[in-house]
Amino acid sequence: MTSPQVHVVGHPLVQHKLTLMRQKDLSTSSFRRLLEEISLLMAYEVTRDMPTRLIEIETPLETMRSPVIEGRKTVFVVIMRAGSGFLDGMLQVVPGARVGHIGLYRDPKSLIAVEYYFKMPHDMPERDAIVLDPMLATGNSAVAAVERLKETRPRSIRFVSLLSAPEGLAHFHAHHPDVPVYTAAVDRQLNEHGYIVPGLGDAGDRMFGTK
Repeated sequence: MTSPQVHVVGHPLVQHKLTLMRQKDLSTSSFRRLLEEISLLMAYEVTRDMPTRLIEIETPLETMRSPVIEGRKTVFVVIMRAGSGFLDGMLQVVPGARVGHIGLYRDPKSLIAVEYYFKMPHDMPERDAIVLDPMLATGNSAVAAVERLKETRPRSIRFVSLLSAPEGLAHFHAHHPDVPVYTAAVDRQLNEHGYIVPGLGDAGDRMFGTK
């Protein structure tokens, strides 16, 4: 995937932890821990171009002008349920961020995303939104979530996933060409059931120990 709107986070630590997460015998607790660690590492990449300004401070030796992040507000938008596994690591990097939730489930026959919950901060036009969902597979949930999110008119939107499929990225950017995607890997394809392969299985099931 060569689109300038797709940013693959190729840091060795991210790739190492992703390899561990792919292994089918990994325990539920280890899967959750690694997902949190990867989300923390990816948060640095997603926030790389946050605007800064210079302020005057005093070090123990002298006065200087030094950069701080401008007073822009952030909201992490969790696509339930698996997106919650990305949240804690992100909040460690941006602890002052608000959190919004979008509840979606995938109809097993049509693979279409169905919304059952939506809750955002009241001041969305003042906030940069970072949408969290570990798997960008068919792209149906991502498209629906961002479409709904745009109704609140956030200042900007970015989408963060652990794994992406080429089909899902193409579908997503056909609907939202203005939204950049940050992902740790773009895998080969989707299978006949709409799962990413080689992938790592269902992220929600592996995170919560369900089937």
